[in-house]
Amino acid sequence: MSLRTLAAAAFAGALIAGAPPAMADDALKAAIAGPQRSAEHKARDEHRHPYETLTFWGLKPNQTVVEVSPGSGYWTEILAPYAKATGGTYVATAADLSNPNLPEAAKKARAAFEAKYADEATFGKIQYAGFGAQSGPLGRAGSADMVITARNIHNWMWQPGMLDKAMKDFHAVLKPGGILAVEEHRSDPQPQVEGARDGYVSVANVVAAAEKAGFKLEAQSEVNANPKDTKGHPFGVWTLPPSRRSSGEGKPALTEAERAKYDAIGESDRMTLRFRKPG
Repeated sequence: MSLRTLAAAAFAGALIAGAPPAMADDALKAAIAGPQRSAEHKARDEHRHPYETLTFWGLKPNQTVVEVSPGSGYWTEILAPYAKATGGTYVATAADLSNPNLPEAAKKARAAFEAKYADEATFGKIQYAGFGAQSGPLGRAGSADMVITARNIHNWMWQPGMLDKAMKDFHAVLKPGGILAVEEHRSDPQPQVEGARDGYVSVANVVAAAEKAGFKLEAQSEVNANPKDTKGHPFGVWTLPPSRRSSGEGKPALTEAERAKYDAIGESDRMTLRFRKPG
């Protein structure tokens, strides 16, 4: 039997459908270590601290978790198998197909993501909710236990009214007592630049936007802090891994020595926040 087959068998054995709360930590560790995760995503664990981050946010068995704009699926590869194993539901937001002006590229990206994670034996039955500037509710009001947004908030600051809409959508879909989990590139102690165009956002602005929608900040964690990240990079946060932008925007390309300096910093300094919907 190959090592991969053995790993898959161990993963399946650890992830028992309907696992009781006492097995929650083991099930989460199994999902993080599982063979369903790509090598590229696993390589980022040293910077993203999946176990510590998810337990700080309060992930538990049998929850309905909505992940906003999951990108390449870093969290999908953990959260979907975990939900399947523990009797929960994983919902991913995706391009809003009800938008008549949705670009073809966005439609293709959604289709590619759905195809990538279509294996129900591994990922369970992933649910999808359209999300965008004109989208409707993310689900039935008061139906979700947790909403996770990781590295998205700066994007919404570039669209007038989008941050307020997003926060209202999250508040509406969460149950009373539900959690809004936030990971975001942190500008502090430097001031946030206009519109967060470098990708870094101040903690105060995130807290203000969440509180405006009715959330209460419950806790902050330094699990994703990176003191080596001095901010002010030539291509903003995208200078750093994993984007590693080295040229463009009318600026000189980075030299090999400069590239090595930014690679040595690692991924960005990030805030990790837990908000709760009162009730």
